[in-house]
Amino acid sequence: MKTMKTLLLLIAVMCLLCSCGRSGNASGGDTTKKGKVKMVTLPFDVTATGNYTFFGPDTLDVPKCVAPLNSWRVIVDAKGTGTPVGDFTIHFDFCGDSLSNYGNTEAYMALSDGDTLFVTGAGRVLDGRLDDHPAFVVSYWRDPFVIIGGTGKYEGATGDILSDDYNSSEDSFSHHHWKGTITMKKGKD
Repeated sequence: MKTMKTLLLLIAVMCLLCSCGRSGNASGGDTTKKGKVKMVTLPFDVTATGNYTFFGPDTLDVPKCVAPLNSWRVIVDAKGTGTPVGDFTIHFDFCGDSLSNYGNTEAYMALSDGDTLFVTGAGRVLDGRLDDHPAFVVSYWRDPFVIIGGTGKYEGATGDILSDDYNSSEDSFSHHHWKGTITMKKGKD
């Protein structure tokens, strides 16, 4: 009888050990989050000043403008800074029509840490200025832009931005002010 009790106790202990398996790896770490990336939504607030490097008919080596946005093509290279991206350069390539509508926008921000953020948008450039613009504004656009991914910590990033951009009578640059939100990987890649 004593042997039977010992055997039953041993079986009960083994069942308990098997049913209480731990969640983790050999080093004791939690594996329930392995493979999952934590995303965080942050304010997006950047400013940049751009240089028009091309403006005219789409006669470049690789045409991209199709009707109805095929009257002109614009390429702008800009430098800026902001939250959460820090210092960056941005390359815009977009098409427009005779009514100053623009679209087919391809833009990427090259960040100082080596990551890249991809952005697209469409809208219309309007002559003049709004009351809250500086007196030197000659044309402006306040349009939605969308973050459509990136590399490094911006891989899979999304976001919505509203532009407050303009051209000035004081210089030949484009001036960009973007506010919105970005959802991106939390922490360093």
